[in-house]
Amino acid sequence: MTSAFDRTTIGKIAVRNRIVRSATWEGMCDANGAPTEKLFACYDALASGGVGLLIAGYAYVSPEGKQNAGKMGMHDDALIPRVQALTGQVHDKGGKVVAQLVHAGAQGNRSVSGLPPVAPSAVSLPYFREVPAELDLAGIGRIVADFARAAGRAKEAGFDGVQLHGAHGYLLSQFLSPLTNARKDEYGGPLENRARFLVETVRAVRRVVGDDCPVWIKLNGDDFVPGGTTAEDAASVARMLEAAGIDAIEVSGGTPASGDRTPARTPIDSVEKEGYHRVVARGIKRNVRIPVGAVGGFRTLSVIEDTLASGDADFVSLSRPFIREPGLVNRWASGDRTRAACVSCNGCFLPAMRGKGIRCTQVKEADG
Repeated sequence: MTSAFDRTTIGKIAVRNRIVRSATWEGMCDANGAPTEKLFACYDALASGGVGLLIAGYAYVSPEGKQNAGKMGMHDDALIPRVQALTGQVHDKGGKVVAQLVHAGAQGNRSVSGLPPVAPSAVSLPYFREVPAELDLAGIGRIVADFARAAGRAKEAGFDGVQLHGAHGYLLSQFLSPLTNARKDEYGGPLENRARFLVETVRAVRRVVGDDCPVWIKLNGDDFVPGGTTAEDAASVARMLEAAGIDAIEVSGGTPASGDRTPARTPIDSVEKEGYHRVVARGIKRNVRIPVGAVGGFRTLSVIEDTLASGDADFVSLSRPFIREPGLVNRWASGDRTRAACVSCNGCFLPAMRGKGIRCTQVKEADG
């Protein structure tokens, strides 16, 4: 029977258990994207706390693809030494760490990057700060190359693999969605065309990092938006990605336009609300042979165990619970199976938005 605490290999990465820390924007890097001492302390706690694999906060591959202040960068060779020190610290604690690479596309923030956002098409949506500029073919090629170069930097900096962020309405996801991709050329229209940018990016990354470096993807199993990417689309894209050489898929869902079905839902106050992407992960897993994981509202060890034992996922990812309890996995492994203390209020992101980095605001309130 599959256990959450099995030592195994997932997507070419040997892990000490099947519980993954899903990528989280920490807001703990400097203006150029270099990790600060706060991020070193954060990752030290996570690696010491027993997570099987730590996926680092999303790192921007192109300057105009930056969304938030304090975001990690992977766009500049000068960042490699500082990031290498960070990965080395994780390894010293027996952990594994993967770089998540992203271009925010139309969710790019001119006030942070100093540059106008770009996207598949110049469309206006309520969660875009401005109408983005439509990428021409040269621009598409440049960003594909930016992803590949960023992956090379991540490998040089000591990451155990890379994960492309193809979810949550960022650029790779924007190309997949008919709502944000109205192109009439080879990158728009039928799903195969809308997936072209993503597949080209995967292949370019693979050429740079080689066959031995794990390449994962975070993929929306469903946008949960009328007219957006559907579960059927996601299953088809997953098959394309497997053929292109992706080693594992972490399934998420939703965009900022998804109402109460956004990626970070609240409140998760019962077991029935946990694992809210489990069903779409199951659908993708049935369509591919590579490992598939699920993220989204896991708070109880028994729900994680059931998800793994049922075959719905090969690994389970958590994000917000580790902000409050970086040692959660060790606690569970010790025999204390009490539900994660996270109340899913999303207050942890407010300090980061003020430039102070993520932290659990509930702890401060509880300690009075």
